[in-house]
Amino acid sequence: MTSWNNSDLRRIGAAEELDLESERGDGTLRAPVTMWVVRAGDRLYVRSVKGVDGPWFRGTRSRLRGRVEAGGVRADVTFHDADPDEYADVDAAYREKYGRYTGIVEHVLTERARASTLRLEPR
Repeated sequence: MTSWNNSDLRRIGAAEELDLESERGDGTLRAPVTMWVVRAGDRLYVRSVKGVDGPWFRGTRSRLRGRVEAGGVRADVTFHDADPDEYADVDAAYREKYGRYTGIVEHVLTERARASTLRLEPR
């Protein structure tokens, strides 16, 4: 596992939104999708409101690689399925960061969304 440098971790973690481009099987990038991103400890995470059936999430499955951009940082990443024991910290990070969006934040806290939790790691 490769770790984020402190500056990129801080900047991406503080960004309101992240643009994610997943790699197709041929190595080209899909169109960017804008989503929420959270930091839990020294890791960065995203989730699909539609769970594992969400179109952008399905796109991450072909190569488990892509590119993200947030907080002025553009980075090539790998996508890793989060372990269920990471979900509570990720839930807490979503509540803390996006809790002001009452009614909306709850959509990323469902079991369906939790099942799609991806940890972003730089490559």
